[in-house]
Amino acid sequence: MRFSFCRLILMAAVLCLGSTALCQTAAPPPVHKPIPWKQYCQSDGGFCFRYPSSWEMLTEALAGHGVVIAPAQKQDRTLWDEITVAMVAPAPEGDEEGLGLNGIIQQATSGLRESGQSFETLQRQQRTVDHQPAQMLKVEYREKSTGRDWVEELVFIEGPENEIYSVALKCAPENLARREPVLSGVLGSWTLPEPEPPAVAPDEELPVQPVPQAKTPPANSPPHWRP
Repeated sequence: MRFSFCRLILMAAVLCLGSTALCQTAAPPPVHKPIPWKQYCQSDGGFCFRYPSSWEMLTEALAGHGVVIAPAQKQDRTLWDEITVAMVAPAPEGDEEGLGLNGIIQQATSGLRESGQSFETLQRQQRTVDHQPAQMLKVEYREKSTGRDWVEELVFIEGPENEIYSVALKCAPENLARREPVLSGVLGSWTLPEPEPPAVAPDEELPVQPVPQAKTPPANSPPHWRP
């Protein structure tokens, strides 16, 4: 009898705990508001793109042909993750041949070799940005002067006049997963201005075509005649 009574007490306690757990409601997950993005356009009518408002516009790059953006970071400025958006090769003039996407990628990899970096190509693929042909090159290397490891993901875009633009992420390998979505957002918003229609000079106006006149039937023509 004692065993049955103890067992009854234990079962009641278990049921009580179960009811308490069922009655408790889980706290709703915190709601993270999306970070607003802001737009940057070159003052001379060049490219435009959007980037997170929490990121800073750090400096101009390539003699004013581009800009560098980055989130605030604690370490020394030289070690920051950053994205550079720039025109890296102007449109060829006259009979000059442009580098093209393959040529600019070869130039970029040659620069790494000449600076003594030991690098590995992680990925290369064809892309399209703002309806323009593009190529992506992702490399990982160790910086010779500091011994720091970097990953660079560079997207080169060929413009309508064979000029070449670049959107390039440079970051520590462990930060790549956090920075790539921002790179994708910058690329998704990157645009060139729409070309304006050519102006027509006053002396080049198209001649006005005369309005054709209806034919007059001959005086002696039968009534069924039609022009």
